[in-house]
Amino acid sequence: MIQIFGDFIEPATSHEYLIIGFSPSSIPLNQRWRNNGLSADFLADYLTTFFPGNEDDPSTVNRQAEIKSAVSYIANELLENAMKFNDETSDYLIDIKLQLESDGLIFSVANSIPPQAVGKFQTYIQELLASNPSELYLQQLEKNAADDNCTGSGLGLLTMLADYTAKIGWKFETVQKEPQVIAVTTMVQLKV
Repeated sequence: MIQIFGDFIEPATSHEYLIIGFSPSSIPLNQRWRNNGLSADFLADYLTTFFPGNEDDPSTVNRQAEIKSAVSYIANELLENAMKFNDETSDYLIDIKLQLESDGLIFSVANSIPPQAVGKFQTYIQELLASNPSELYLQQLEKNAADDNCTGSGLGLLTMLADYTAKIGWKFETVQKEPQVIAVTTMVQLKV
């Protein structure tokens, strides 16, 4: 089974990319949160070497800082979602790939997802793709403010769409039949 949603593309082979892999069972999730931020910042620092700033030109320094901030934010959100929604019964590795293209960046995060969670997630994706991201963002802010027991903001993907005008896509794929393991790859394309 392979299902595609949104702006998912199979990226062309690139000579400029970085992949970081994580074993989901090596340390508990609550200890992973710190590593997500460190990994996201590492990706952002790595990427800025391809966009050198001229200290005498404030516009290039500002642009470099904007790109670094966007990469750190997007990578952190994607990693947090991959860790949070990963199928804990599977040993499927979680990985994040940052690929440098001539006109932008492609982030890809792959993780397993519990088979019983696929339908709910795909329904959310379809709602996200059919709606105005800015309107959904405001609705989610209001929902979060009204919920005293809110455990997750639900704003990460909406922020990518609304603030960074990113293109997002997903690929669902059965990678093992017994026991069933379903991998989801979330792709974010960002123009720079």
